[in-house]
Formats: sequence, C-alpha cells, structure tokens
Amino acid sequence: MGRTLQNTMINLGLQNACDEAVYQLGLDMEELEEIEEDAGLGNGGLGRLAACFLDSMATLGLAAYGYGIRYEYGIFNQKIRDGWQVEEADDWLRHGNPWEKARPEYMLPVHFYGRVEHSASGAKWIDTQVVLALPYDTPVPGYMNNTVNTMRLWSARAPNDFNLRDFNVGDYIQAVLDRNLAENISRVLYPNDNFFEGKELRLKQEYFVVAATLQDIIRRFKASKFGSTDSVRTVFDSFPDQVAIQLNDTHPAMAIPELMRIFVDIEKLPWDKAWDITKRTFAYTNHTVLPEALERWPVDLVEKLLPRHLQIIYEINQRHLDHIASLFPNDVERLRRMSLIEEGDTKRINMAHLCIVGSHAVNGVAKIHSEIVKTQVFEDFAELEPEKFQNKTNGITPRRWLLLCNPGLAELIAEKIGEDYVRDLSQLTKLHEFVDDDLFIREVAKVKQENKVKFALYLEKEYKVKINPSSMFDVHVKRIHEYKRQLMNCLHIITMYNRIRRDPAKLFVPRTVIIGGKAAPGYHMAKMIIKLINAVAQVVNNDPMVGSKLKVIFLENYRVSLAEKVIPATDLSEQISTAGTEASGTGNMKFMLNGALTIGTMDGANVEMAEEAGEENLFIFGMRVEDVTELDRKGYNAQLYYDRLPELKQAVDQIKSGFFSPKDPNLFNDVVNMLFHHDRFKVFADYEAYVQCQEKVSELYLNSKAWTKMVIRNIAAAGKFSSDRTIKEYARDIWHVEPSDLKIPPPNEPREAGQDKTPNGTAA
Repeated sequence: MGRTLQNTMINLGLQNACDEAVYQLGLDMEELEEIEEDAGLGNGGLGRLAACFLDSMATLGLAAYGYGIRYEYGIFNQKIRDGWQVEEADDWLRHGNPWEKARPEYMLPVHFYGRVEHSASGAKWIDTQVVLALPYDTPVPGYMNNTVNTMRLWSARAPNDFNLRDFNVGDYIQAVLDRNLAENISRVLYPNDNFFEGKELRLKQEYFVVAATLQDIIRRFKASKFGSTDSVRTVFDSFPDQVAIQLNDTHPAMAIPELMRIFVDIEKLPWDKAWDITKRTFAYTNHTVLPEALERWPVDLVEKLLPRHLQIIYEINQRHLDHIASLFPNDVERLRRMSLIEEGDTKRINMAHLCIVGSHAVNGVAKIHSEIVKTQVFEDFAELEPEKFQNKTNGITPRRWLLLCNPGLAELIAEKIGEDYVRDLSQLTKLHEFVDDDLFIREVAKVKQENKVKFALYLEKEYKVKINPSSMFDVHVKRIHEYKRQLMNCLHIITMYNRIRRDPAKLFVPRTVIIGGKAAPGYHMAKMIIKLINAVAQVVNNDPMVGSKLKVIFLENYRVSLAEKVIPATDLSEQISTAGTEASGTGNMKFMLNGALTIGTMDGANVEMAEEAGEENLFIFGMRVEDVTELDRKGYNAQLYYDRLPELKQAVDQIKSGFFSPKDPNLFNDVVNMLFHHDRFKVFADYEAYVQCQEKVSELYLNSKAWTKMVIRNIAAAGKFSSDRTIKEYARDIWHVEPSDLKIPPPNEPREAGQDKTPNGTAA
C-alpha cells in the first residue's frame, strides 16, 4: 500500500488546505510525509496491483472490500553492505498505525488440525485448534466522490483458554508463552515473488485469511435483506447475485473448498446446489506462467492441517474427472493432465486447477499473457470451457502514480486539457494536439529536468553519490529475478564501460544507470546478481577515464515510496524480460505515464503499450514469443553467441576472470556457469539486439526536442493503463455490477430522502 497520508489528502481534495495549515504551524508537509512508514504487505506487482484496484474501486463507487493479512512484519528492509543484500525486519508498526482501527467486535474463530467424523447428519470437523482472527479496518477513500471503502486485514490472536483447557494443569506459564504459536500466523510476510515455498506456516496464513473473510462475508449476507430465512435456514440462492469474490492468484484458493464446507456441512445445502453457488461466486486471476511459481501443496500437509478440506477437494476432483471421462472416454492422459491431484513421489494439489474448476471466470492480466494461459498453460481447460477464459489488462491508479508523485506534470497536463482526465485517463489522447507545440515541448522537458534535479539531490543526500542531472537516467527497478534479466542490463553497462575505455575521445551520451529491487532471501542467484551489479558499479564509478560519462547506482530498499521518487525522474524505462515470462508488468505503465521512454521486449503489457503509442514510439527489441519457442525447439546454445560477439565475450570474460572482483576472482563463477549452461531466460540470445537498440536510444537522446515529442506521444497513449479502466472491465464482465459516478453528498449536507448509499446490489 505504501504511505497513506498524501494519498488521503489528494482523494479528499484537501492537499492544498493541509499544506497551508501545516506551513502556518511552521512545519513542512513534505518533511512530515517522509516520517510515515510504508505499509509493505505484499511482494511486488501482485500486492501493488491490489492497492491500485482498491483506489479504483472506491473511485468508481463500487461497494468493495479488500481482504488480507495484517502482517506484523512486512517485506524486509534491504540494506546493501559491501555490495551484498542484507535483510532487516520491517517493524512498520513500531510507532503505531494511525490509519487502522481494530474491530474486536467482529473477531472470528478459525480452525486447524483435528479430524473428521461422518454420521447420518453429515460430516463434522472436530477436535480442532482454534485461532481468533481480529480485523483491523483501514479506510480507502475514492477520488473526490465522498466514498470511503474498507480494507480489512486480519490479525491472529490466541483464545484466552489457549493450551489451558486441556489436561495441561501443570505449566500455566508455558501455556501463556505458547500463545505465540497461534499468533505467529500473522507475524511475517513470506518474501518470495514468483516462487512457491510449500511451508506449513504459509498454508496456515492462506487458510486463515480465507476462513475469516468467508465468515465475514456470510455474516454480512445474512444481515442483509437478501439473506432471507425459511424458518431457520438461510436461503443462499441469491448469494452469487449479491457477492462476488475475486481470487488474486491462487494464494486464497482454499476459499473454494472452505465455502463448500460452510454450505454443505454447516448450512446443510445439497452438494450440487452448493457447488453451483460456489462456482458462480468465485473468479480467478492468474498472475504468472512460471512453473516454479505455481502452488502445489503436498496432500499430506493439507490432510494434517485441514482434513475436511482435503476430503472436499477429492470430491470436487472426482466429479470433475467423471465429467471429463464422459466427454473424452479412454483418454487417461487427459485425465492425468487435468486432475486437481498430481501423482508422483509426493502427491500434490494443483491449486491453479482447483481455481479454474471452482470459478466461473478465469483471466490473465495482459492480452499476450491471457493467450499463453489459454493456449499453453491451461489449454485442456480452455478447450473444455473457452467462454470461461478472459483477459483483463492490468492498470495503475493515476492518483498515486501521477497526481501524487508528479504534481508538476499533472498540473501541466491539466492546463492543456482540464482536470477531468484524473477520473477518465482516456482523455490524455487530447495531448496529441500539442505534440508540435514548441512551448508545451519545452515545459514537458522542464518538468522532467526539475524531477531529475530533485532526485539527484536525494541520491546525494542519502547515498553520498554525485550524479550529473543532464545525463540520461536509465532506470531498471523491480524485483530481482532471472526472468527480468537485470543481468542483461549489467552486460550492457560493462559493454558501455569497455567502449568508453577503448575510445575515450569518442562522443558518448552520458548515462546514469539506476538498478533497484529486492531479492528473495533464499534466492542465491538473485543475490549474486545484486553483488555483481554493485561490483561493476564499484569499478565503473571509480575509473577516471570514465568520469561523469557513466555512473551506476544500485538503489537500496526499493519500495512504493522510493518508486514515487525515481519514476518521475526517469528518462529510460527498462522492461526487458524474456518474451512470454512477464505476465503484465505495471512499472512499465507508471514510467510511460510519467514521461519516460521504454526499452523493452514484446512481453506483458509492453505489447499493448506499443499498440497504443505506435511501435515506433517505443524501443522494442529482441525475440518475440514465437522466436523463444523456436529457439527452445532447436536448443539454446549460449556458447554460439559468446563465440560470435566479441563485445559479449569481453564482458563475460571480465566477470569470469575477476576483473570486477579482484579479491575473489571466482566470486561470480555460479553466474557465468548459469549463463552458459542453464540460462532458461536466454540472456545472450537477446544481448546483440539489446545493445543495438540502446545505441538508438542514445542517438535520440542527443536530440532533446525529438525525444520530448516521443515522450508526449507516450503520455497521450497511456490512458488505457488506468486501473479505473481495468476495474470497469472486471465489474462489467465478471462481477456484473455497475460502477456509479454518483457523488455521495458530504456529511454536512442534508440527504434526499430514500437516497441509497450503495446504488449497486453486488458487493465485490
């Protein structure tokens, strides 16, 4: 979520008033804003997307709730010591959190372990351990519409009789100390991005958020006029018309068997009825195609922790496979591929398959990704139910990612096309009229220059590095992962360095290359990549032959509040994943909206950015998905590229020989070995095209006016990438609710009689 103060002031239309009031108290609002901690309750794009979606849902007047876990410790703080990443605990609640309100009156029990008893009256899950879920509510204000939605985060609490109700007469002190075991569930965020780690505590977290949330939703449904009761039992027929639940990846997939358990075991609905309601309630968004990221929980673990849910999953699977067998008799291979249970050394539950079978809609997050989902990853399922599969291209909220972080540019745009674009970003197309307006071109360039100077001062203050604000700011910020190919950027840096040294007199367009992002603590290769970047920076930044032509900076502890500083100051945005690996990306959209040009592959939303702006207004290079597939078919041989490209050979040899690590020449052996022998992401295959494309970038940068005109064309084409547009599509195609642009009257104005606060029936 990042910080909340400035976003709240902007959405309430109070920023200027607050700035002035604080100034009159002799304080500086910006200094005050810098004191607030980031709420870092997610890993990368997935968590930030949810935050943008909350802002858009409130702005569109949807009655929507964001549910998650109130981690005591969020994503770790990253320190760089001697070029290595070191993790520190993110104690973000140390000074309290003024935006949250604990709601003990809505506390709910969540059950674990135990056993299942079957009788004539149905299944009973008994002898369980209970953990209490305490909700904390954070307001989510819409933009200037007096709507405030709720983000409800659950915190784990031990019941007061925890470990004291059983035969444990003896050790009262130990029993109280053991309360920590239950409360550990919401202690810390697992810091893996795009990687599955099958740990029991993680599964507990996933079920904890799901079980608490579903009870909360059902309580609200029963309290509404829709949860009509026939004598005693609630009638749930209208449930899917009143409730839509969107599963953000497979992490909350246990919601599907949990809702079935509630309907069948507790509410006593017949299975078929329960299943129909469940399917119509859930929709699933897939966020990655990397096989190592797909959740596959061991059956033994689920059986121990959630025995009843395993039985329900088996029943869902049995009915699912019976259906497929009836359509494709004797096709055992198809049954194996489509089963929710994977046989092998350890039997596992494929959570993506569970989500597809248990949902009425499945979507990818960019056109190209949704195609890959349909034709490759889940092709059997798409063949069965093609109408179930959709695309919803990701977006970003223009409130945080333009108004808040780049007020200079936001104001400049408003002067030209009015202020309405903030709620309807498609209006940015009106800027096309000003592409040849010399004054506008100069003003856009001036705003960018001011942002660069401001960021340069920040870097000087925080990192004691002096950088040249007239150099091209070449920025690569995102989680560190092999598929995102920070290594390819690194090879380009070394190539530029070698060119400067080979011919110091030759014209060189000065660059400041900024790379930032966190590596999962257990991801050895990602940590080596950080060390390599810092080792290269050490050499480059201290070579007198290079001077101010090339500077390399590793940005420590990349997070939302730092993104808000670096993105408005960026000239060149690096989006260079191997084609077919980045589901969408959203940083790419933030840079586009803030006046950076993109160098990128035809991957994720880059494809649609090129479609919107015209391919000639992005620096597109490298293999397309088809080329990658073809190269896989032939067999990728890294040695070929190394032998054929002298500059690549030189750069790799320098890494290999210890040129960047003289004290330990073998330091980067693992990296070099990976690049030659098991590089799934084919860095060498795109190196030549990348370097050539970077030459084109430098050439254009020399012509400031032509560069800025291309920037304006990009901003004018960024309208599609508002999360408002994304949410309207979810609302229309999946949730079946109507966004409303009704502005609720403020509390100090009398309301018209009978005016309903929520004009839409369904709550998402």
